[in-house]
Amino acid sequence: MSIPVNALIVEHFQTLEDPRIERTKRHNLLDILVIALCTLLSGGEGFQDMELFGKSKHAGFVANFHLRPFAV
Repeated sequence: MSIPVNALIVEHFQTLEDPRIERTKRHNLLDILVIALCTLLSGGEGFQDMELFGKSKHAGFVANFHLRPFAV
């Protein structure tokens, strides 16, 4: 039985410490990293592409990566 790729991505980044100040955290660091990685792998090049990708794939991220629902 193979391990789903999405589980490996989330597991890989789960141990990272978030260096941001608590009051400035609008989004979960893990959510940002998964969206950034997926954006880059699909040809995105910057923050605007990340935002567009995150908005267009919102339901899929919540369902497949078990990320929190978020407002991009």
